[in-house]
Amino acid sequence: MRVLADRFIELIKWPMAVYMLLSLPAFVRSLYFFNFSSLKFWALFAGFFMFFISRSMADKDVKTNMQIAAHEVTHAFFALITFHKIKSLRVNPDNSGGEMAFEGSGNWLITISPYFFPLFGFFAMLGISFYTRYAPGNYILNGILGFFIAYHLDTVASQIHEKQTDLPKVSYKFCVMFLPSANLWAIGSMLAFNSRGWDGVWVYQRLIKMLNINNFNWVVSFFSNLF
Repeated sequence: MRVLADRFIELIKWPMAVYMLLSLPAFVRSLYFFNFSSLKFWALFAGFFMFFISRSMADKDVKTNMQIAAHEVTHAFFALITFHKIKSLRVNPDNSGGEMAFEGSGNWLITISPYFFPLFGFFAMLGISFYTRYAPGNYILNGILGFFIAYHLDTVASQIHEKQTDLPKVSYKFCVMFLPSANLWAIGSMLAFNSRGWDGVWVYQRLIKMLNINNFNWVVSFFSNLF
């Protein structure tokens, strides 16, 4: 199963990169469909700014240690869901980096996952899903989600640099094609969850599909009129 999963993921690598690149206008345009003036989003923005306030007060070593731990745990999470057994997971004592080892050769999704997938935000969404069964519309939970959106953006920004060893493994060309839209997809999904829970996430995916179709039809119409 592990080998089949790796082969399939490698097979769709460049088609996925092309899809994400072509979908970038749809992901950007989708932001206009959110009602940012609602109280839920005001609470989310409050949590967003609280992260940066707490970040400025945090010890530098603690912040770096948390980012490295989140990075390696995200690698491990994607290794597990693609059927790889984790052999080891550690953070260097001097905060210079970390390492996650697993069985098998792996795939590009494991390698690139920390650069677009908000793992802590995802688990926060799962936790909120259970909690809001009993306390729907809790603005504190919206604020918590905003905190993790900010954490994701800050972590991704700090990880993309010339000394990063993961990015060359999948190629910089792939990163440029894939990562901008992948991050917009992740953030858009979290914003949609903030609006309407998991139903909002599914609506958001359909919105992206609709916007892609509209953009495709516009391009076809544009070139048809030229000729």
